Amino acid sequence: MADRVTVIGWDGSPLTAAARSALGAATLVAGAAHHLALTEVPPSAERIRLGSVSLAARRIAAHRGTAVVLADGDPGFFGVVRTLRAPEFGLEVEVVPAVSSVAQAFARAGMPWDDAQVVVAHPRTLRRAVNVCRAHTKVAVLTSPGAGPAELGLLLQGVHRTFVICEELGTEREQVTVLTSDKAADHTWRDPNVVIVIGGPVAASDTGWIAGRDPGTPRGWALPAPAYGGEAQLGEGESDRLRAAQLARIGPRVGDLVWDIGCGSGAFTAEAARFGAAVIAVDADPDACARTTAVARHFGVQPQIVHGTAPFVLEDLPEPDVVRVGGGGAAVVSAVADRRPARIVTHASTRDAAELIGRDLTEHGYAVECALLQSVELDTRAWTERERTVVFLLCGQLPDRAP
Repeated sequence: MADRVTVIGWDGSPLTAAARSALGAATLVAGAAHHLALTEVPPSAERIRLGSVSLAARRIAAHRGTAVVLADGDPGFFGVVRTLRAPEFGLEVEVVPAVSSVAQAFARAGMPWDDAQVVVAHPRTLRRAVNVCRAHTKVAVLTSPGAGPAELGLLLQGVHRTFVICEELGTEREQVTVLTSDKAADHTWRDPNVVIVIGGPVAASDTGWIAGRDPGTPRGWALPAPAYGGEAQLGEGESDRLRAAQLARIGPRVGDLVWDIGCGSGAFTAEAARFGAAVIAVDADPDACARTTAVARHFGVQPQIVHGTAPFVLEDLPEPDVVRVGGGGAAVVSAVADRRPARIVTHASTRDAAELIGRDLTEHGYAVECALLQSVELDTRAWTERERTVVFLLCGQLPDRAP
């Protein structure tokens, strides 16, 4: 095992005295080509071109001597430190940090970033990174080959965003470009790059107290009808009790794309988006789309609103993770099941309709749960019944999809 392992962050500025001292004593140096070309790297040291960090870690673990790993930015922030410290390698490391590429990117843009989401986009995680960009007003994306600005722009089709693309930060070839997301695919971008994705107005308030996504207001979920304009605005299947059960079953989360088909008042759309998920709300009624837009604006969330009739309008939508079907019956549920989301929730007002939907979901390979939900609202002054709601709640879960 290496006698000593030092991880040095490099942001293009001159190395610190601690970094120079560690490099001067190194018998093995790992890094990218531009790191290994630094004049401070000892000519006699063994050099490892850093591709797979895991392979490099094995080499370092087997090395007898002093090892140094060079990495761009802060190596403890989505960097090599996590891999090097994995139990299978048994490495104890010292870290000499530098300014992270995310901090550099926001500095170049002249923007604060304590309120930003930060995601890493690889080909395998690109879709989830895009969903975060759909859902939030300020996101920094650490890209990789095959998951760069062009791919982000293509997958954001139908959603307007502004990109601040920072290429090769800290080098002589550094370049910062500002353009709209639909133009990103028209260019070739140099790696490494960081993309700041801006959507909608970004608050200039200095009252933040937590990094990333603020928990927000109001407190609670499945808010009562007055939060959405009163009972007259809520359609069939939009009661707060049913919404609570639907949210619990599909569990929208950051990185998910939720379809809300038959969005009605926008209550479910807003609440799924408040969990941090990206939401596409669909309704054939233009008034419902307008109400959903107003509710989204009120709660400060950013769903994509699609006016059209399901199932036909669903063909061009990006793949969902979870879906709530608020209207359309078995035909729409069947069309949604063809797209293989991990979970589908819907409701039916009669047992016959519930059995039809449940049978269709089962035929599509879903494990189906059905519950008869009855809620009785009471007037607590007289303890008399004010309103009674009875509905069948159906949830289909695809066993071969990740939870």
